[in-house]
Amino acid sequence: MAETNILPSGHTRIDHLEMLGISKRFPGVLANDQVDFSVTSGEVHALLGENGAGKTTLMKVLYGMYHPDEGRILLNDQEVSIQSPTDAINNGIGMIHQHFMLVKSLTVAENVALGSKSSREPLTDLHKVSQRIIDLGNIYGLEIDPNAYIWQLSVGQQQRVEIIKALYRGAALLILDEPTAVLTPQEVDEFFVIIREMAKDGHALIFISHKLHEVIDISDRVSVLRDGRKVGTYLTADATKGDLARWMVGRDVEFRPEIEVVERGEARLKIKGISCRSDLGTPGLRDVDLEAYSGEILGIAGVSGNGQRELAEVITGLRDATSGRIELDGEDISDLPPIARTDKLLAYIPEERMKDGMIKDFTIAENLILREYHKRPFSKRGMLNLKAIERHSEKLISNFQIKTPSQDTLAKSLSGGNIQKVVVARELSRQPRVIIAAQPTRGLDVGATEYVRERLLEERKSGTAVVLISEDLDEILALADRIAVIYEGQIMGVVQREDATPEKIGLLMAGVKEGAE
Repeated sequence: MAETNILPSGHTRIDHLEMLGISKRFPGVLANDQVDFSVTSGEVHALLGENGAGKTTLMKVLYGMYHPDEGRILLNDQEVSIQSPTDAINNGIGMIHQHFMLVKSLTVAENVALGSKSSREPLTDLHKVSQRIIDLGNIYGLEIDPNAYIWQLSVGQQQRVEIIKALYRGAALLILDEPTAVLTPQEVDEFFVIIREMAKDGHALIFISHKLHEVIDISDRVSVLRDGRKVGTYLTADATKGDLARWMVGRDVEFRPEIEVVERGEARLKIKGISCRSDLGTPGLRDVDLEAYSGEILGIAGVSGNGQRELAEVITGLRDATSGRIELDGEDISDLPPIARTDKLLAYIPEERMKDGMIKDFTIAENLILREYHKRPFSKRGMLNLKAIERHSEKLISNFQIKTPSQDTLAKSLSGGNIQKVVVARELSRQPRVIIAAQPTRGLDVGATEYVRERLLEERKSGTAVVLISEDLDEILALADRIAVIYEGQIMGVVQREDATPEKIGLLMAGVKEGAE
């Protein structure tokens, strides 16, 4: 094991940390209810739970971003008061947030130096900072150019910078909040190598996640939260995916849903020779032909960045096609604006739910009528009908099992899973003819994922044509009747469900056409 001198003088080596009886309340919500949690040096302790179970709240208490209403924190058996992130850092606790806290216009070294004392006060000493970054990179496999600008780095490299920032400040305990949510599978593998090396070197690591296979792969122990309370703490080696899912949601979970036989109807969506530009001005789609039929789920599989976003945006009218034609139930909608396509009962569950699917400062009720606020019964002669909106919202909140204190709660206050349920409720309640579902379960826990998939299967059964765009190959294989594989903006082939294997789809995703050498 490599001997390192990570902690500067004055910082505490964390052999053992305990949180005892932690409770945290928000208006209308008890986020943490008498939660106990502990972690030791050299351990990866996973904190598992559904969206909204209280995982991030508990860790924000530990990091000083929230103050607990009840409970205490013991560090090496001594009670400590953590009133701010500065207190946490001074006690050797660092946190890597799901959404990175980096200034993109600054270099790696400048970001690491921000907020830290310099040996040349009031001047900075970027040379020393850069050397420390290189040293930490060599120790933990976190190699990064200190002089590179953040905007030049991939998401995985930006995450490395966040970890280096924490280590530079002397973190002996690292809280990792959904650290793999934005990483590719290859980046996840590299990240886990780094985590194992840090644990081997004596760091304590808290891994917040809802991805069951990752928890089993990386953690030594796992604590499960449900509705703000701790279900229990278990040795990961003794647990299965089924066990973890049951502890999380309180019931058995179907990882591969039953697919009913549904008679396929007419083609509801026809895409003929569609091409478009990407955001960079390069070809985004190249002469794409596709058809989606009533009563089927057409899966679009591919590695991220191969035209999936462009395809969804061209169909929904958010991006102009440079050539080609789009038909909905035989009607040419190629030149219609997005709102007109919506009125033709084309539904869209966007990839980035907070950016494209919601207005975060609007209430749940307001977000639920975004598509039809201008129509009866929600408005009349330019005035909103508040009673009709209230009835509509209460019905959807109940039918779609949205966990919210009230319909007047702001969207930004909800967990990711419940935000997605609001989007799904709004889009499906209109009884659409075609649904474009882009990454509909990305970032969702096992319970919310199961729920969204069941709703899409219900739409299929009712005769809707569903276009499922997903980078999760397991999801595509589990749900799709046919699978179209996209590579560099082109459709490499369409495979029937019964003929689809991970190997066959994987070759097409890599640009190798079936039968090619």
